[in-house]
Amino acid sequence: MEDSQMDEGNVALETPADGVFVPPSIHKPATLAGETYTHFSPVPPSLLPQTSSSEKAGVPCVLGVDEAGRGPVLGPMVYGVFYLPLDQSDPLLKQTHHFDDSKVLTPAVRSDLMQLLCTPNTDLHTSCGWAVSSLSARDIGANMLRPTTSAAYNLNAQALDATIELIRGVLERGVNVREIYVDTVGPPATYQQKLARVFPTTKITVAKKADSLYPCVSAASVCAKVTRDAALEVLYEARVGAERAESGEKGGEQESWGSGYPSDARCVNWLKRNMHPVFGWGPECRFSWGTAKDMLETKGGVKVEWPVDEDDENSRLTDFFVDGSKEKDADELGTWFGTPAGLEAF
Repeated sequence: MEDSQMDEGNVALETPADGVFVPPSIHKPATLAGETYTHFSPVPPSLLPQTSSSEKAGVPCVLGVDEAGRGPVLGPMVYGVFYLPLDQSDPLLKQTHHFDDSKVLTPAVRSDLMQLLCTPNTDLHTSCGWAVSSLSARDIGANMLRPTTSAAYNLNAQALDATIELIRGVLERGVNVREIYVDTVGPPATYQQKLARVFPTTKITVAKKADSLYPCVSAASVCAKVTRDAALEVLYEARVGAERAESGEKGGEQESWGSGYPSDARCVNWLKRNMHPVFGWGPECRFSWGTAKDMLETKGGVKVEWPVDEDDENSRLTDFFVDGSKEKDADELGTWFGTPAGLEAF
């Protein structure tokens, strides 16, 4: 995949803050194992159908969808959804808490908003629900590097599947989602048609810059970004801890991998310093990215040649026929009925 480029200002905003809030969406064992997973927050009771009410459905809700970490070579891509009552979207998210696209909020502000969302008895916690799907770097790379004989599973397809899984999960938990707003992946009209086929009874709007236009998408962006930031910290601390244990060192500052984007010099330097000549890196790296592939192929990686399986699928039917123009040792069964005569015998 072609690597995403960012200017210095955006790199700074994408870099996790020191002491970032670790939300409950961080599943540490799965993160360290390079596994993809999904996390759903508890649904606020106020959004669920009331047994004493004659209404079968709960409060009408709006749901936003956005992602964080589509372009980096390090760390997961996280998809987030955020939902709340339709009539509270602007007053609560935009006017009270000033949610915006996570890329224009500082890491500290994002972290504070997420912590408030996860704190019981706050207005956000009692009125809103959220969920994330963390697509691990290992799984993203493995899916994109499938053999040519398999169906392609590119990043757009993986993103669509993650989005559908999250929306279905919210609906299955009893939330009455009436409207869905999504930050686009590719052409908005095409993406909207795909989602509309899966959720035909829900109003769906897919738009460019939806994370700046719709507060619920802004909130989903924050959930996704804080989860990714925390996942990067968990992966980095585990990597540093393992290196120190192996070398016996106890202290010393090490340059971090920064934002994880290929245009971040800290990320590239870290990749160069920590590349294993055969295995490359750990589950934190997307091996399908050009930065990683080029480094392994041209910057000291060992070239591996895989032997061709003799019993492969490329064998031809004619390989199983005997060439009559060459003398071959015949077995007993083959000579019992004689050998075929050529045209010259007639």
